Amino acid sequence: MGQLIVLLSFLLAVSLSAREAKPNILFIMADDLGWMDLACQGNKLVETPNLDRLAKQGMRFTDAYAAAPVCSPTRCAVLTGQAPARIGLTTHLPGMYFPKDNRPQPAVLAKQLSTEYVTIAERMREAGYKSAFLGKWHIASSVGKGGKVAPELSPIGQGFDINIGGTSYGGPPSFFSPYRNGELKDGPKGEYLPDRLVNETIDFIGKNKSKPWMTHLWFYTVHWPMQAPEPLLEKYANRKGPGLNDTRYGAMIEAMDVAIGRLLKALDEMGQAENTLVIFTSDNGGFAGVSDCRPLRESKGHLYEGGIRVPMIVRWPGKVKPGTLCDTPVISMDFYPTFLELANLKPGKQPIDGESLLPLFSQSGGLKRKAIYFHYPNYAWHMDNRLGSVIREGDWKLIRNYDDNSLELYNLPKDLSEEKNVAKQNPKLASRLNKKLTTWLKATGAPMPRPPKGN
Repeated sequence: MGQLIVLLSFLLAVSLSAREAKPNILFIMADDLGWMDLACQGNKLVETPNLDRLAKQGMRFTDAYAAAPVCSPTRCAVLTGQAPARIGLTTHLPGMYFPKDNRPQPAVLAKQLSTEYVTIAERMREAGYKSAFLGKWHIASSVGKGGKVAPELSPIGQGFDINIGGTSYGGPPSFFSPYRNGELKDGPKGEYLPDRLVNETIDFIGKNKSKPWMTHLWFYTVHWPMQAPEPLLEKYANRKGPGLNDTRYGAMIEAMDVAIGRLLKALDEMGQAENTLVIFTSDNGGFAGVSDCRPLRESKGHLYEGGIRVPMIVRWPGKVKPGTLCDTPVISMDFYPTFLELANLKPGKQPIDGESLLPLFSQSGGLKRKAIYFHYPNYAWHMDNRLGSVIREGDWKLIRNYDDNSLELYNLPKDLSEEKNVAKQNPKLASRLNKKLTTWLKATGAPMPRPPKGN
């Protein structure tokens, strides 16, 4: 009998050890939330107590980047670990805007994320994870009512076990029920979308807490339309100023923060917090009409910092030291290899353009790469951005513009607002970085802008 008890204790210990080796993953991504749009990032007009607390409990990344200055490419990068340049989906869908003047024409755009790519949900299934997708998908075109996409191109077709709200929509028809979303049943009239998505997330976790789970909660917030609960609209009515260009935007940010607070509390109550890696970030920079991205230059749709630098917070009890900052540049493709390593999975055959962030989380080492890259050969909806590519290496950021082949070089720690182009003062550095950028573009098979019409 004693030997049996010892054996059972041993097996239980082995089981617990294996369980701890596969932490749960709660990946939260906001839509269009700018780098300066949280209180913990320095915004004095918005209140985000729950995300501020999350930052105190974990690590805040000061130099986190979205893979692109618009949403669809970044989402593909998270799901595949590949740069948008390699996938060929380099702007938001449908995304083809053609200037009528003498500017370059945009690069040919992939129409959707093809099933040929092995997504992180498909890989995590190999390790026994149950996975859920909730919120904004926007990486395939609509084929049905309510924005439904073809089944094989939906979150379920791409490896997730459930899909709640994931359609072709870039923004929701309404943030209040009725939602008019083909993948989300309407709730009671007036129900608020972030609250509903969090309710569904809590329900999924509750049903799967006996096994490892991965949840991608990709809020539609803070995309248009600008809608928030009335009490918060009233609270923010007079808060327009530096840090906030639209009072409704501030109300939406706090409403999302409140919903996230409920989710984090539920993790505690279900006993899931200790073994859950929580990541919060955004898919691109803030939208200029509502967000105030200063001190960063420009906004969503641009390759300046305001378009690509985003907030990022990581909490992992016992693994990530509370209250820490990390200034290492990281990018959307890094989540894929990070999750693979967490699940003890080896990389597959497809290329991975990111690098596991676990050494940064544990502060046990740095990353092997020397640079990160961006490629945006398309026009955003407003068509006032310049087509270009970027390399960031250490403190230096080089932008190559395709309308006149000019180069811009900035020392970001000294010039975060990118006000002083020092390419002419540093010709050797600019030339070296430009050559590295060319090598990367060729290696990824990046689609390039086309000549102006008539040329």
